[in-house]
Amino acid sequence: MAAPLWQPGEAQQNSRLARFWEQARHHSGQPLDDYNALHAWSVEQPEAFWQQVWDFCGLVGEPGNTVLTRRDRFQDTRWFPQATLNYAENLLHRNDTHPALISVLEDGTRTEVSYAGLRVAAGKVAAQLQAAGVKPGDRVAGFMPNRIETVIAALGAAWIGAVWSSCSPDFGVSGVLDRFGQIEPTVLLACDGYHYNGKWIDLGERIDALHDALKPALMVVVPGKGNSTPVRRALIWQTWLDSAGPAPDFAALPFNHPLFILYSSGTTGQPKCIVHGAGGTLLQQTKELQLHADVGADDTLFYFTTCGWMMWNWLLCGLHTGATLVLYDGNPAYPNTARLFDLVDDEAITHFGTSAKFIQAVEKSGLKPRESHDLATLRTLFSTGSPLLHESYDYLYEQVKANLLVSSISGGTDIISCFALGNPLLPVYRGELQCPGLGMDVAVFDDDGEPLADSKGELVCRQPFPCCPIQFWNDPDGSRFHKAYFARFDGVWAHGDYAQLVPHEQHCGLIIHGRSDAVLNPGGVRIGTAEIYRQVETLDAIREAIVVGQEWQGDVRVVLFVVLADGVDLSEALQTRIRKAIREGATPRHVPAVIAEVPEIPRTVSGKIVELAVREVIHGRPVTNRNALANPQALEHFSDRPELAN
Repeated sequence: MAAPLWQPGEAQQNSRLARFWEQARHHSGQPLDDYNALHAWSVEQPEAFWQQVWDFCGLVGEPGNTVLTRRDRFQDTRWFPQATLNYAENLLHRNDTHPALISVLEDGTRTEVSYAGLRVAAGKVAAQLQAAGVKPGDRVAGFMPNRIETVIAALGAAWIGAVWSSCSPDFGVSGVLDRFGQIEPTVLLACDGYHYNGKWIDLGERIDALHDALKPALMVVVPGKGNSTPVRRALIWQTWLDSAGPAPDFAALPFNHPLFILYSSGTTGQPKCIVHGAGGTLLQQTKELQLHADVGADDTLFYFTTCGWMMWNWLLCGLHTGATLVLYDGNPAYPNTARLFDLVDDEAITHFGTSAKFIQAVEKSGLKPRESHDLATLRTLFSTGSPLLHESYDYLYEQVKANLLVSSISGGTDIISCFALGNPLLPVYRGELQCPGLGMDVAVFDDDGEPLADSKGELVCRQPFPCCPIQFWNDPDGSRFHKAYFARFDGVWAHGDYAQLVPHEQHCGLIIHGRSDAVLNPGGVRIGTAEIYRQVETLDAIREAIVVGQEWQGDVRVVLFVVLADGVDLSEALQTRIRKAIREGATPRHVPAVIAEVPEIPRTVSGKIVELAVREVIHGRPVTNRNALANPQALEHFSDRPELAN
């Protein structure tokens, strides 16, 4: 076993998780000597565990006398059936002059609002929504960049029990309508433009088109720049707020009252509208932030995200900890890859979140933040979106900060949280997520539904958890919901990740090898795509890559598409280097039969590469929802390739 890259020190022994752990020992009457024991208690005694989370993390509301019912059937389990709470009240329980939000836009504009100021502004939104006739359960949709007004609007909606849903403004009109068109929002909030890559993107025409198609009862526009195209039939944000009456009381709502609607990527069909409840979202996310991430009231939390990615909702819950949240909107690598590290120093960020792809881009740019930046306040770095390469761990510890807790996390839109994530009391091993989340009965199954101890298989969760979606929108009999998660293994959540548990003496790590529906199967041997990316993307000649399986002569062969660095040609010598790196770093079965060059790789708006869409294109099959892609034109590079002809 390789030595850990990071070990907890004395400072971590007083972490929130350490205090929670001590309480669990006392309440359970068990020694709970290691994390395996604590985790086992959390899934075997869910009533005791989740009640302790409610109390320890300080949820505001009435929990009732019952923690869960109908535990025998996963999707029918009901958590805290007697509870009442309000999500906005929980996030706004701190009511003082401490900074709640700091917004930094790409052009350098900086705005700050205190907890007291945020509460006043959200109360004005709540008052105006209520005055406009918005009722609990009505949808309020945001076509917004990641800025303070978006947070204010989401909290104002939650204040009165309306359901918030947002799309990133880099979606085209069709992509937005694929999402908002299904949920029929009563209110549409939009910004008339945003900065990206040094340019102003005018949204005026798009907003008018959305109004014509959606016909919301109320539309409010946040001006972003004076010369944007005027938006018709809209109220102006600040004028709308200034005319608000007194804030209403926070609506006391059931635990499972709908809070957010999020969307699947939808690259092979219309996006699924995933409805998340207020109580489950709050309970799970604050558990992750306070216990696993050790975020507290004196910390500053940042995650680079758009409002169309579930990490925005996760970041938002950081307000429940009393921390300061930093919002950034724009290109994270503009004018160069040092931009977000500048932000760490400028805003004294303690917890910094980004994607694995961004970390790779920073490494390939040659930046060495430990030499160019101070980073004195930075304690934890989160990474998600795709598996963090083993070599990226090395880079972070060697070139960013040696005493940094690198917390690779994995979950998704489906659960608005994580199945596996970091832990301030466990070591960090190269290439591994530190542990399964407390209360999440994570396992890896083979095709027959049998658990695997240290082999690759399907990531599952065997027991119910509070952040399970409450439903899909427009799925009255629950059949689509059941098919998505429970059809493969009866009564067990199958997540769609190809994973591997890694046993250690006192805990169990986890490796994600890619999406299970993108797993390659040459010669009947299952291969995770992450195992190939790990080898290829360490080569300086390769900027990025995407790998798929092609049906070929009754079998499947591995096809690798690469985007080359500037000035590099896909020569025979380079192809030999690529194949050698894969053969030596993985196995001969991983070596691609075909290597081909493309100028760009298709991605979702949240930055994830779309292996399934590319697989459909190379087989001449339609991709039914290109609107889900940030760059749908990239798919054209994969059709009619002579290298792939049978």
